[in-house]
Amino acid sequence: MPKPKKSTANNRELTLHQENRIGEASSANATHSDSEISLPESPEKAVQPANLHTILQELRDSRRENENNFRELKENINARLDETERRVAKVDDRTQRVEEATLMLIKAQEELQAKVSDLEGRWRRENVRLHGVTEGAEDGAQSVSDFVTNLLKEKLNIPLSLDLTIERAHRTKEEVLKRAWQQKGFMLNEKKVFVDHDYAPDVLKKRREYTEAKKVLRERKIKFQTPYPAKLRVFYEGETRLYTTAAEATKDMAGRGFGVTVIKPPVTWADKIKSTMWRSVGQTQTGGPLTEDSSTEGYKKKLEAFRRE
Repeated sequence: MPKPKKSTANNRELTLHQENRIGEASSANATHSDSEISLPESPEKAVQPANLHTILQELRDSRRENENNFRELKENINARLDETERRVAKVDDRTQRVEEATLMLIKAQEELQAKVSDLEGRWRRENVRLHGVTEGAEDGAQSVSDFVTNLLKEKLNIPLSLDLTIERAHRTKEEVLKRAWQQKGFMLNEKKVFVDHDYAPDVLKKRREYTEAKKVLRERKIKFQTPYPAKLRVFYEGETRLYTTAAEATKDMAGRGFGVTVIKPPVTWADKIKSTMWRSVGQTQTGGPLTEDSSTEGYKKKLEAFRRE
């Protein structure tokens, strides 16, 4: 019976076809299920719009708070700068007044010192000073005055008729000095003795500053004089110069080629005050004199760098 066998074959093909369709459907379902299973999203993608709005608002609030803080800080700095400028102006004014008063006092003190030296010099003008007399040389004389009187008369060949004990006898002093200078001193107990004016201590100190300059002039055989109180007059060839200080004399002599040490002028208190750093705050670029406006402008420019707009 051939027909029943054919039916059975057809049934088998149908069954296989159905199984294939079921397998494809199962595979499709499995694939679809696998596609539905996925990993959690990243935190950035997980943030909801509400959270973004909250974060943005917080950033705005923080920025607004920082702006307020910076504004308060700027106002505080500017206020302090204004106060500093006012105080500096007051201190600058007081300092300038104190410096001016101090300079006036120093000038007055120098004038008084000059008057005192002049009075002391006038008081000593009839005296003479002997340099080089050994201590104890007056032993055996009735008094020191008698010893000096006899010494000068003997060594300087002063006439016996000339009374050396007369006080304030200007001509007597000049006669003694003249003879002493002519003989360039005299010897006593194997030591050289010089006779000179009896200068005040401060005048004598200033005159001694010319020692090296006078030595060089003597070596060059150049004539000079030492006028009172402490000057030096030099008779150069074809020119005469009068120096008022040893610093001025040595500087000029060094410029002329003399081998002399240049003496630096002493720094006075007035010079120290004028060169203080406080006064140089308002110094102009050209080095001109300080004024109240230039001084104020100077420190204001320095403080302006700290101001915040």
